[in-house]
Amino acid sequence: MMNTHFHTRSRARRTHRPAVLRTSRSLLPLAALAALAALACPGERAGKAAPVGATRDSAAVAATSGMAMPDAPKRSVIPGAEAQEPPGDNGERVALSAAQVAKGSVEWAPARAGVLGATATVPGQVVPNEDRTARLGAPARGRVLAVAVRPGDRVVAGQLLVTLASPEAGTAQSDAAKAEAELVSRRAQATFATNARERSERLLALKAIPRQEYERAVADNALATAALSQAEAEARRARSTAEQLGVSESPSGQVRLRSPLTGVVLTRTAVPGAVVEAGTPLTVVTDPSSLWLQVQAPEPLTALFRIGALLRFTVPASPSDTFSARIDAVGAALDPGTRTLPVRAFVANRDGRLMPEMLASVSVQGARTTATIVLPEDAVQLLDGQSVVFVATPDGHGGARFAPRVVGTGPRSNGRIGVTRGLREGELVATRGAFAIKAQLKKGSMKDMET
Repeated sequence: MMNTHFHTRSRARRTHRPAVLRTSRSLLPLAALAALAALACPGERAGKAAPVGATRDSAAVAATSGMAMPDAPKRSVIPGAEAQEPPGDNGERVALSAAQVAKGSVEWAPARAGVLGATATVPGQVVPNEDRTARLGAPARGRVLAVAVRPGDRVVAGQLLVTLASPEAGTAQSDAAKAEAELVSRRAQATFATNARERSERLLALKAIPRQEYERAVADNALATAALSQAEAEARRARSTAEQLGVSESPSGQVRLRSPLTGVVLTRTAVPGAVVEAGTPLTVVTDPSSLWLQVQAPEPLTALFRIGALLRFTVPASPSDTFSARIDAVGAALDPGTRTLPVRAFVANRDGRLMPEMLASVSVQGARTTATIVLPEDAVQLLDGQSVVFVATPDGHGGARFAPRVVGTGPRSNGRIGVTRGLREGELVATRGAFAIKAQLKKGSMKDMET
């Protein structure tokens, strides 16, 4: 009896042991997957509290498999207590010691509100005054014989510039000569006809000739007068054509181009021996005492440009000198491609310091004023394509930590710039040495990239 009971318990024990082993083996993969999921997605577990039952089951599975559970991320007990960065702050910081602040001449001050005039600075270009510029081209097809001037030469009105030989010019000169000869002939015939009519009138009064002969003399006189008028018209046409081609004064039929005004030779494209077509540019003469300033005003600034408004500009050749120009023409529509408005201003250049095609930096002052936070222009730096200022947090030992803040900029005037958004009045901001702070920030970013 006892042997039978012992064998029965032994068989039961052997029968139950494989089941326990199978359970442990099946739980091992599950525990491994749970641990990997906890390591791969810590952000999701930090924001959500795991269900109590699920945590208990996971702990049990881990205990069964012999694996350690990762620590659960700590959550804030105060809702919304996560740190928030100031508007426009990208989280980057740069700390400068007192020695670095002194070396970089860094200064900071509270941001203050102020008033700036509605001004704008745009690029421009000095160009010739087209009303005082002559662009001479070939009047007819021909060959360039001689060029009497060089670029930069000063010329007077009527001075010879270019000489050409043209078959069309020779033909025009011949036509003019024939028209003159025909005019002389017709004038003689008209004179004879007029004398004959007058003589017939006297003879008819004496009844020395029949009336039919008198009427014939009157008709001949009328025909001669009409022929004279036709010859005069043809002579005028031939002379005008010859004058337009510049051959009226040349017995050989050469075309002679002369300067129509006193000025300076701006360009010379004519080359002796070259064959040119009608209309080919040969030389340009301009009067440098008056020039134009051309500006392409961006669409948001078009309200500042009005006829009669005064523009001030500088050129790289004389950066310390400021020139002025008066707007005399404003475009009626924007350029659809560039969204800019063409503006032209008259420049008096009596001293000759300005030259055509000079680039210019043009400032226009509007009548409006804008209330905004005002900073030195150097306080606003361009970082990664955005305008930023550096907000300062002093450390109490002469140094400070600086954080870049993206801001919106407004009008500029006399080295000051308006900040329209991203900065509050009273915040400490670097007003001097901002470029040094930017360089230090870039230097730190490069080190982070290398690591």
